[in-house]
Amino acid sequence: MSSTDAYAFALSLASTLMVAIIIFRAGDGTLSVTPAAEFDGDEASILREIDPFAP
Repeated sequence: MSSTDAYAFALSLASTLMVAIIIFRAGDGTLSVTPAAEFDGDEASILREIDPFAP
């Protein structure tokens, strides 16, 4: 997934589900998106956390 697609997808998920979303780089170098509560990977791989409740 491209960077632009990952950020757009993360923003869409955050606003739809109203949960914090994490954008991270997977082991093979691709970008992926998941809810923060479900992320159990290495914190160093996190690129951005999008919180719909943040000001």
